[in-house]
Amino acid sequence: MIDFTDKNVLITGGSRGIGRACAKLFSDLNANVIFTYNLNKDEAQNTLDMLNPKQNNSMYQLDISKPEEIERFFVAVVEKYKRVDVLVNNAGIYIEHKINEISYGQWQQSWTETLTTNLIGVSNLCYFAGRHMSERKQGKIVNISSRGAFRGEPDHPAYAASKAGLNAMSQSLAVALGKHGVIVGVIAPGFVETDMAAPYLNSDAGELVKKQSPLNRVATPEEVARVVAVFASEGLAFMTGGIVDLNGASYLRS
Repeated sequence: MIDFTDKNVLITGGSRGIGRACAKLFSDLNANVIFTYNLNKDEAQNTLDMLNPKQNNSMYQLDISKPEEIERFFVAVVEKYKRVDVLVNNAGIYIEHKINEISYGQWQQSWTETLTTNLIGVSNLCYFAGRHMSERKQGKIVNISSRGAFRGEPDHPAYAASKAGLNAMSQSLAVALGKHGVIVGVIAPGFVETDMAAPYLNSDAGELVKKQSPLNRVATPEEVARVVAVFASEGLAFMTGGIVDLNGASYLRS
């Protein structure tokens, strides 16, 4: 049985979807859960209400595209909790920008917003967590990527590029931080059954997406959360630098 008693787990984007499932699972496994949300405080409160009240849980508003907010946030968390044992970088955005259908200005804006949040924002969180964990000679960072990093996203190219960059960054940090006792890894889901994806998955196009897997469905947030928890558990340090596919065999890479 995986147990995170006395562990402090920080999860970004915890107000819904994968982040909420991770928060709930880590709480069930006895962790103190710290999670962030960007805009929807009510949904964040719903997540907080789901967590084990016996644990020291908290939620913080954070826009990870703003470096100064990340620094203030991380300082505040360490001041309150003294240490962060696990960081789960889940927060991200998914902006459609079809190259033949938008203006040059819209194209630039989509790339800037996506990379600033999905790659640079995550790298800044890794900076503070990696240095903090290195001082303690232990810690785990789990970054949520996507199968889009490998198969491409024709209508969301910046998203695919940001996740490919996230993969490369995570592997670089695994090498840089491994000698300091910090483990870094990546979970790369395909489509996941979240509120954000529901309108698309419930359309005709969504039915085709489900048929890409021999299981004839997409992943649930809880399935992703379970893999994150396993990666963050003890005894798997040699997985550092690994990228775990979670796409129901909808895309197989060599």
